[in-house]
Amino acid sequence: MAVRQSSAEWLGTLKDGAGTMKLGSGAYEGPYTFASRFESGRGTNPEELIGAAHAGCFSMFLSALLTQAGVKPTRIATTATVHLGEGPTITLIELNTEVAAPGLTDADLQTHAGAAKKGCPVSKALAGPEITLQAKLVP
Repeated sequence: MAVRQSSAEWLGTLKDGAGTMKLGSGAYEGPYTFASRFESGRGTNPEELIGAAHAGCFSMFLSALLTQAGVKPTRIATTATVHLGEGPTITLIELNTEVAAPGLTDADLQTHAGAAKKGCPVSKALAGPEITLQAKLVP
């Protein structure tokens, strides 16, 4: 299976510093700051990127489950709202999805959406995968 890589660089102190996050594919590179993460400043933040990844993963997984069940979705639009609480800690992720799929009942949607929430790789990752670390001091 695929291996993906993203990177981030932070320069300076927590409140006065700034950084850049970028995707290994080159599809996105953008700034982040204390204000963009904890207040309402310009730029992105890790939680916003986690939300985008979760919404995208969930939508694709739900599409796969529906297709396997013989339903052909025409549109799946998902929003992931990531709540950052004290600590800071991600305390809640709200997935809201709208699905257009001819012949799909609400009961079947609820069943498949629940399975997609549980089974999509990002949901699984957020549930506590092993995280390894290598730290190196440089001049």
